[in-house]
Amino acid sequence: MNWDDLRFFLAVAGAGSLSGAGQQLGVNTTTVLRRVASLEDDLGARLFERERTGYRLTAAGEKLVEALEPVDRRLSALPRDFAASGSGSEGAVRLAASEVLAAPLIAAELPAFREAHPSLELELVTDPPGITGGAPRIGSPLRDVDVALRAARPTQGDMLMRKVGDMAYGLYAAKEYLAERGVPGQMSDLSEHDMIGFPRAETPLGPVWWMSRAEKNSRVTFRSSSAAARAEAARQGLGLTALPCILADQDSGFERVFGPDLLGGLELWLMARNDLAQLAHVRAVMEFLVDAVRRHRSRLEGRSHEITELPPKPLKSR
Repeated sequence: MNWDDLRFFLAVAGAGSLSGAGQQLGVNTTTVLRRVASLEDDLGARLFERERTGYRLTAAGEKLVEALEPVDRRLSALPRDFAASGSGSEGAVRLAASEVLAAPLIAAELPAFREAHPSLELELVTDPPGITGGAPRIGSPLRDVDVALRAARPTQGDMLMRKVGDMAYGLYAAKEYLAERGVPGQMSDLSEHDMIGFPRAETPLGPVWWMSRAEKNSRVTFRSSSAAARAEAARQGLGLTALPCILADQDSGFERVFGPDLLGGLELWLMARNDLAQLAHVRAVMEFLVDAVRRHRSRLEGRSHEITELPPKPLKSR
């Protein structure tokens, strides 16, 4: 057995597709397919079922993932463990968050953070554009990162976790679109409008579930898991769409049609590896995120544009 084939197998299992695994590993899909086929030949077992939506693990594949996951998780954590071994507030922390929160919430608060922690290197990576920005399909929600702020409650992994807030959604459209087509006053009025929706395979949480109902009697012009893409499509007059209030309320070209009282929202969860959470520089990033969410709570909940100063609360391990 070529042990490197196992790396290709885990990449396909995590991404759910050959192309996604190829992008992750920096190779083409033919190479990925060849390496997986080689592993299946060595093991004498079929590891994936090819489906319309991608590659699904077989029972044998699930068994192999279960055996490999602890080893893979530990190996992927080694570089971060060494980077995190510095003393005091110096060091490097790798943070994952959704694109929606990266700029208006995290980057907006960085000047004060940098002033307080000049020797701390913060690396921010954005999650895939799905609404939940959740965990990979296999493995820990903190794979390849030290701290994460995600719109989904984690269900696996050895970690400290805490709900820190809520991200509300509203239904928005460009002002020019509404001036031409009229402003719907109730849900039944949406039958006269075009809609920009979520992908059909998106997890049916909060606004996704609401939009699936709203679309039943409307014409869907476009679908995307990316809030930025839906927002741009709405600016171009393609219809009404669900957007996080913190993103759309600050755009003077949008008008809110319905608010969070109808569309709902998503919970925001802070996660950190238990073995790193007590290190000073990791703790500093966690406290920074908790404070940032509190300061922008009214914007996150779609209540106003004001930023409210609130003292941070201590984190508790679960």
